[in-house]
Amino acid sequence: MRFINPRTDYAFKKIFSSAESKDILISFLNSLLYKGQNTIRDLEFINIYEAGAIAIFKDSFLDVRAKLDNGSIVIIEM
Repeated sequence: MRFINPRTDYAFKKIFSSAESKDILISFLNSLLYKGQNTIRDLEFINIYEAGAIAIFKDSFLDVRAKLDNGSIVIIEM
């Protein structure tokens, strides 16, 4: 049996980008980015595509807009 690698963009989106997995993703991101503190309060899944300014640069996909406990909003690219 083969498993999908969750570190790829495709797999991460399949695993985490649904309303049902929102609480799990918040917990995962708080653990990874904020040392387990409950800093992220809410998430909004976005799919904004932005091509690189120069053809050789990587395209950018902004995937999650997070609202933090202090009211600020951050964009997390997966």
